[in-house]
Amino acid sequence: MSQKLIVIVGPTASGKSEFAVTLAQKFNGEIISADSRQIYKGMNIGSGKITQAEMKGVPHRLLDIADPKRTFTVAHFQKHAHKAIEDILKRGKLPVLCGGTGFYIQSLIDGLVIPEVKPKPKLRRELFKKSTEELFKIIQEKDKERAKNIDAHNKVRLVRALEIIDSLGKVPKIKTNPLKAEILIIGIKKEKEILQKLIKIRLLKRIKKGLIKEVINLHNKQKISWKKLESFGLEYRYAAYYLQNKISKNEMIKKLLKEIGHYAKRQMTWFKRDKRINWIKNQKEALDLINEFIS
Repeated sequence: MSQKLIVIVGPTASGKSEFAVTLAQKFNGEIISADSRQIYKGMNIGSGKITQAEMKGVPHRLLDIADPKRTFTVAHFQKHAHKAIEDILKRGKLPVLCGGTGFYIQSLIDGLVIPEVKPKPKLRRELFKKSTEELFKIIQEKDKERAKNIDAHNKVRLVRALEIIDSLGKVPKIKTNPLKAEILIIGIKKEKEILQKLIKIRLLKRIKKGLIKEVINLHNKQKISWKKLESFGLEYRYAAYYLQNKISKNEMIKKLLKEIGHYAKRQMTWFKRDKRINWIKNQKEALDLINEFIS
């Protein structure tokens, strides 16, 4: 079998996971998750991790592979994803990479060579005390080039960039070593109003399903600090604020709807830069593209 990889991208709540399962069933595929929070054990409801029932028997890789107390880097993701792709291809199956973490996906398919800089716990603790705005400002002062293409709202990524800057003076110009495979990238997008409705339905469902209880367990049983939970962003950040009595439950929902909407917008900004993505209007369009690609 020639080395072929299908990539499914799109904003949060657009239906990527369900679509990937349909494709994997139809084309004898296995799914590799490209989500920066679903890699963590115990982070199920807030990250929207697919359930066993929703998998419909399709194997999923890169879920529950990391301890949320430890830092999981892009380099770790690349290593695990390469291994998964090799294994899937070796067994004559089709790898389907699916997720909304644009940087993970780009790092894998373009083979970004990430500088190997060890974490600096003391510096990291100091940096995590700062707001995302403060961290981004420091990056702008210290490394203008990195500031141009970093997600200014992703605290974990900002802290990591500052660790690298502290060690090397700046984030080195990224070298690439593209994945040796034929790649088809399919993008799912929804009208803004429809996406906003889907985000709201999904958020209320997650709260009903036990999001708050999940965050309590992560804090009490897995001993994850409030600071660390806040660093995971979105549902984890605002549920942690609510549990510390910093905001009311209504404020938590209101702020989350707004922030998830902003996050979806940032995801689309990231994906729109990649001209290789085939944006589809419906499933039939995607299936036609895939049939042509794998024939």
